[in-house]
Amino acid sequence: MSKVWFVTGSSRGLGREFVEAALSRGDKVAATARSVGSLDELLAEYGDAVLPLRVDVTDRDAVQVAVKRAHEYFGRLDVVVNNAGYAQIGAVEELSERELRDQFETNLFGAVWVVQAALPYLREQGAGHIVQLSSAAGLIAMPLGGAYQASKWALEAMNETLAKEVAGFGIKVTIIEPGGFATRSGKNPDPLANGFMAELNPAYDGLRQRMAEIAGSQPAGDPASAARTLLRIVDSDNPPLRVLFGQGFHPMIKQAYAERLQVWEDGQDLAVAAHGKLVPSPE
Repeated sequence: MSKVWFVTGSSRGLGREFVEAALSRGDKVAATARSVGSLDELLAEYGDAVLPLRVDVTDRDAVQVAVKRAHEYFGRLDVVVNNAGYAQIGAVEELSERELRDQFETNLFGAVWVVQAALPYLREQGAGHIVQLSSAAGLIAMPLGGAYQASKWALEAMNETLAKEVAGFGIKVTIIEPGGFATRSGKNPDPLANGFMAELNPAYDGLRQRMAEIAGSQPAGDPASAARTLLRIVDSDNPPLRVLFGQGFHPMIKQAYAERLQVWEDGQDLAVAAHGKLVPSPE
């Protein structure tokens, strides 16, 4: 049976690929974007199987209206994809308060507003699948991405919590953690060049150059393949809570987690000392 999707950030990138993959196999999609003109081609090709919706995910009321309209239009919601987001780039010292708050307003709060709007419908159905686009940057931290990474780390925790809260209602949660994916021109976008850039402090120019070289060395994934893989995940009876999309970051993540475990192990004497005198448990 065909599925009904609600996808944020549908105008380009992975979000657009997800929408097109779903529509091409006969599913129906409520596709949101800041500008619905970017969805005209989809509307022309797929007709009433696609519902274009102008939505700024930072506007909680607008999100509620959009999700309600999608449910009324299609009669149900099966897959909710939180894809809208962007990368704020800058050293922690360079970030303005506005830049940091805006990053969280879109990447974290926007996702929460969508989840809160959709959950009553999914609970009533006793089924549904929430897919959260995180990032490999939601698992490891690298210089110059503090704002973006913090928002994605928060999303990881929020959705892991959500998965435990809604499992009893028959609702599944999957966190997608992409590495770098090519644009339609075939290029791997450089986040240091394509993200929102803070006001630069020359003290970090050397670091910026080194990070640009690292970013350029990562293999670029194929967005269409990512979309086909997402279809497999939402069709699964037992989808994973987390899945990395793309190659290149898995070894880095394994190393980062091994180092964290070792640091905690090495610091056990400090952990015990910080606990203080143990109180015997009552017999």
